[in-house]
Amino acid sequence: MTDQQQAEAVALIQNSRATIKAELGKVIIGQEEVIDQILVVLMSGGHALLTGAPGLAKTLLVNSLADLFTLQFSRIQFTPDLMPSDIVGTEVLQDTAEGRRLEFQKGPIFANLILADEINRTPPKTQAALLEAMQEHQVTAAGMTHKLPEPFFVLATQNPIEMEGTYALPEAQLDRFMVNIVVDYLPKADEVRVVEQTTSQAAPQLQTLYTAEQLQLCQQIVKLVPIAKELVEFAVDLVSASRPGQEGTPSFVDELVQWGAGLRGAQNLVLGAKTRALLEGRNYVDKEDLLALAHSVLRHRILPNYKAEAEGRNVSSIITELIDTV
Repeated sequence: MTDQQQAEAVALIQNSRATIKAELGKVIIGQEEVIDQILVVLMSGGHALLTGAPGLAKTLLVNSLADLFTLQFSRIQFTPDLMPSDIVGTEVLQDTAEGRRLEFQKGPIFANLILADEINRTPPKTQAALLEAMQEHQVTAAGMTHKLPEPFFVLATQNPIEMEGTYALPEAQLDRFMVNIVVDYLPKADEVRVVEQTTSQAAPQLQTLYTAEQLQLCQQIVKLVPIAKELVEFAVDLVSASRPGQEGTPSFVDELVQWGAGLRGAQNLVLGAKTRALLEGRNYVDKEDLLALAHSVLRHRILPNYKAEAEGRNVSSIITELIDTV
């Protein structure tokens, strides 16, 4: 990659935040922080989990993002009867000139941007069909490995696990998501605007802004952003401090946490901080970049125990105390 290509990619990332927000503003009202974090995920090449009650425009947001990029888009509606083969694909008996033979028929996972809608409405067996795809960008069916198109993203929505008919995602799969973004209710003024907009006119068409090739170039540039060793050590210390029973772990973690974050948490925290720095217009990582992403990177990787629940402590308060302690 030439210096000119690098400079163009940096400028593209730094300008994309305002451009994308302006275009999304035609159909999405509010949710500024949610959009910022999804942009971090896309530019980093990761996957995102969007958690929130039904009716908060999670699906609309992902659909709208797909319209902004020239990406092959696929939506998978997760239901209790969905099977792994419905996602990955299956072998089908076909009549050919040479006679009948089995041919692999690709499932909806073969796309650039996957919307896994209400992913926790299906049992863990089917949820796990995404594991290999998210980590290796490939799937294995009938003993054959099939590469997925690049770039490849999974943006999954889930309803709070307290709601009826939901299944908690396995820890191994949760760890594959770079961030867990909480989508909350809008302020009253924004809700009024949403109701007015959605009941008075047809939704406007969004303009395609970026190509898949540009997105891949951005992902390469992000990894070149410098970060001080002290900040990397801070990210590692923050993540390792969430693990109960380890040397140096704060006492409140031993008391309140059943399972802490693994190494992938620190990797995603640093990579996300590099991306956020560029989106903020800086060519270096600041501690604020790490802190801004700490909650979304760690909230699905830390599992509070029964004592925490009994004391009314949620994972967010534990992460806040972790940051203060470290």
